[in-house]
Amino acid sequence: MADTLSALRSLMSSHSPPLHALVVPSEDYHQSEYVSARDKRRAFVSGFTGSAGLALITKDEALLWTDGRYFLQAEQQLSDQWKLMRLAEDPAVDIWMADNLPKDAAIGVDPWCISIDTAQRWERAFAKKQQKLVQTTKNLVDEVWTTRPPAEINAAVVQPLKFAGRSVTDKLKDLRKKLAQEHARGIVLTALDEVAWLYNIRGKDVAYCPVVHAFAIVTSNSAFIYVDKRKVSIEVKTHLEENGIEIKEYTEVSLDAAFLATNELDSVSTAKASLAEVTKQSENSETNKSVNGKHQTGEKCSNLIWADPASCCYALYSKLNPDAVVLQQSPLALPKALKNPVELDGLRKAHVRDGAAVVQYLVWLDNKMQDIYGASGYFLEENTVKKEKPLKSLKLTEVTVSDKLEEFRASKEHFRGLSFPTISSVGPNAAIIHYSPQAETCAELDPDKIYLFDSGAQYLDGTTDITRTVHFGRPSDHEKACYTAVLKGHIALGNARFPNGTNGHQLDILSRIPLWNYGLDYRHGTGHGIGSYLNVHEGPHLISFRIRNVPLQASMTVTDEPGYYEDGAFGIRLENVLVINEADTKFNFGDKGYLSFEHITWAPYQTKLIDLNLLNPEEKNWLNSYHSKCRDILAPHLDEAGNAWLKKATEPVAV
Repeated sequence: MADTLSALRSLMSSHSPPLHALVVPSEDYHQSEYVSARDKRRAFVSGFTGSAGLALITKDEALLWTDGRYFLQAEQQLSDQWKLMRLAEDPAVDIWMADNLPKDAAIGVDPWCISIDTAQRWERAFAKKQQKLVQTTKNLVDEVWTTRPPAEINAAVVQPLKFAGRSVTDKLKDLRKKLAQEHARGIVLTALDEVAWLYNIRGKDVAYCPVVHAFAIVTSNSAFIYVDKRKVSIEVKTHLEENGIEIKEYTEVSLDAAFLATNELDSVSTAKASLAEVTKQSENSETNKSVNGKHQTGEKCSNLIWADPASCCYALYSKLNPDAVVLQQSPLALPKALKNPVELDGLRKAHVRDGAAVVQYLVWLDNKMQDIYGASGYFLEENTVKKEKPLKSLKLTEVTVSDKLEEFRASKEHFRGLSFPTISSVGPNAAIIHYSPQAETCAELDPDKIYLFDSGAQYLDGTTDITRTVHFGRPSDHEKACYTAVLKGHIALGNARFPNGTNGHQLDILSRIPLWNYGLDYRHGTGHGIGSYLNVHEGPHLISFRIRNVPLQASMTVTDEPGYYEDGAFGIRLENVLVINEADTKFNFGDKGYLSFEHITWAPYQTKLIDLNLLNPEEKNWLNSYHSKCRDILAPHLDEAGNAWLKKATEPVAV
C-alpha cells in the first residue's frame, strides 16, 4: 500500500499541471454501484473493499470517505496510512478539499469515473479559492496497478419477451416521445441497467449484476449501442439490428458524443433506426425543462441533448455543448422501476422459488447446528449442550454455510447466480452492516450468538433480496427486545397505506419509531427498488432518511429492511421485497387515490427471538397471517421434512 501511494504521488508530481490531490472514486465509467474486478481502483489503492466510498490522496495524506453502513468495515480494513472520514459526520470531500488544499490547487480525477453532478458540485466548491478540477487523460491508478485484472469477454444474451414483458420497439417509441416533450433530439445513456433494460439484453460483465459494459445513444431517428463486439453473438446481433440498433465499438462513444453535439451523428451513421415516428410537441407547448441545470419555461428548443447528471460521466458531458444539454434524471429510470404485468408475475414466481430455497437452508442449518454443536436449535431455548470440538471438515463457517444456501438456490428453475455477495455473519460480524465474509478470515458459527444472513439471487424472471436473523441457542432478553423492535418497524412499514404523491422519505419514520422508543436506530436506508433480472439496488425511488423526492407509485418494487446493530455484539435485520399496489380504502380524501404494500418474500420469522409481550394484537394477527401464507405458498416446493419444519416454524402465536 505504501508503494502504491508513493507511486501515485510521483505521478501526481510529474503530471501537467502538477496535482495537489488525486480523487479515486468507487465508480466505473458508468457510475455503477457494483463494478467489475478491473474497475475496483478505490479498493486497490486503499484496501477498503466496501461498495461505496471515495479515496483522496494528497501530497501528505490519504483519506477515505464512506457512509454508516461501512464504518466498522473501513476501520478494520484501512491501514495506518489512511484516515477514515465518516459521511454525515465529517466534512464532505468537496468541502474538505476546498478548505484544506491550497489556493489554486489542482485536483485530478479521471473524468470517466465521475458524474456530471459531482464534478459540477466540486467545481462550485473550488471556485472560492480558485482551485480547479483537472481531468486526467489517463487514469493514474491504472498506471501503477501492475496486477490489474484483464478485461473479460463475456457474451451478451437476449432477454426474451416472455420475461421482459415489453418490446424494444415499444420502449424506444416511448423514449422518443419523452425526448420530443423536452425538445431534445438525442440522449446519451450510460447506466448499465438502463442500456440492458432498453435493449432487452443481459450479460455477465459485473459480478452479481446481469449487465453488459455498454453505452447507448438514441436520437429521433437512430439508436446505437457501444459495446465490445466480441461480446455480441449472432443472436444478439440479429436482435439488435431487427430493432434498428446500430452496433459500434465501446470506445467509439466518445467520438460519437462529439458528433451528436454537432448534429452530425446521423449523417456519419451507416444505418438508421426504422421505428415508429416520434410524437412531435406542438409549437405553442409550454413544457418545462432544465437546460444545463437552469430551469426554463415555454422557450422552444430543438437542438438539445439529454444527459442524466447523476449517471452520465463528465468525460462524455465534456463532448457536448453545455448550453444545449438537458440535465435531468434519465427518462428510463421511472419506466424501468414501474414493472409491467409480466415482470411482476415473474418477480412473484421467483420469490416463491427463492423462499423455498431459504427454508431448505434453514432446515439444513438447524439440523447441522444441533448435530455438530449441540445447539438447542431453531425452536427451543435451552442452553447449548457443548460437544467436542468438531473436525475441521465438519465445522460450519460463515462462508461454508453461505455456499450451501447458494446450492439450494442453484437448484431452482431459472437461477443465474447471486444478486450480491451474501452477508453471512455471526455475533459481532453481524454488526458490520455490509459484512463480506472471506474464507481465510471468516468466523465459525456459534450456537450462542445471533446469525444474520442477507442474500439474494438472479433468476431469469426476477431478482430477489431477503434478510433473516436467527439464533440457535438461548437469546438474551435484550436480543429479543431488539429483534422485536425491528420486527415491529418491519410490520409497521409493510402495513402502511398512503396517498399517491407520497415519497419514501415520508414513510421511513414508520420503521424507526419502535427502535426510537428504546433510543435505538440504524445507519442505513429502509428500502430500495429491485430490478427484474437486473440490479438488486434500483432507483429512482427509495425509503430512507435521505430525501429523494420521487413519489412511490403502483407497480414499483421496494424492500422493507429495518435493522439494529450493536457494535462488537450482534446485528439484526429483517427484509422482504414488497410490490406497491393501489389500495382499496373506504374513503378517498382529495381524490388522490391510495397505495399499499404487498409482500412477495416468503420465509418465516423466528418466533423464539420475538418477545410476544411487546407485540400488539394487530401485529400478532399480521404475523400469523403472513406465516399462514408462507405455509400455503411454499408447501408445493418443499419435501415432507421441509413442510414439517415449516409448519412448526409458522405455528400461530396467541393473540
